[in-house]
Amino acid sequence: MSQPATLCLLSGLLCDAALWRHQVAALGDGWNCRIPALTEDDSLAAMAARVLEAMPGRFALAGFSMGGYLTFEILRQAPERITRLALIDSRATPDSPADRQRRRDLLARAAAGPFRAVTEALLPRYLHESRLSDSTLTGEIRAMAERLGPAVFARQMAAIMARPDSRPLLPGIACPTLILCGRQDAVTTLAESEAMAAAIPGAALVVAEDCGHFAPLERPELVTGALRAWLAGAATGTLTSAGMKD
Repeated sequence: MSQPATLCLLSGLLCDAALWRHQVAALGDGWNCRIPALTEDDSLAAMAARVLEAMPGRFALAGFSMGGYLTFEILRQAPERITRLALIDSRATPDSPADRQRRRDLLARAAAGPFRAVTEALLPRYLHESRLSDSTLTGEIRAMAERLGPAVFARQMAAIMARPDSRPLLPGIACPTLILCGRQDAVTTLAESEAMAAAIPGAALVVAEDCGHFAPLERPELVTGALRAWLAGAATGTLTSAGMKD
């Protein structure tokens, strides 16, 4: 009996496997879902090499936020190993000067302690305003950050801040590509997702309504449905959450 194909799920800044729990529960019966720990390295190049060493042969690749930045580095190193690509609440552009300053400020806050102050500063930008009062959701995000802690935060931030401009890669992406973004994402905006979708041949764009940056946790069933359609080879085009189960 043949083994199921591999789906590699790359988490974002201060996120661990809990980010993908809804998707793994729904897709794990048909796919070998693998979630690498992105905690040991301070560069995307090193992270990508570690992921490629851990993954078997060719695989489908989905990345959330920082995980999306990492997908581009994996494409630089081994494009022939990627069968499908999904970018969730991510972007191809490098940090602006304002982005870098915001990150430096967060690093200074983390160094000064307590570390939970970093998560409290990030939550209003991460989530749709209607979900800031959802204690279960905010508790999940806080718990992931606390499990990873300040040392991992510093390494991941260094990798993010040094990332190159990935826009030149986009026209050459030849595998089936899904781009998903929350309409109210204030971190990696819908405009940036629309630009990626326009630049990648045949890419499908899914817009999650009433959703901020954390689509896998804010709109888990929609994200799972979009991933299922992408893995099944659904037709490309532009979709919205209106026609998808949530």
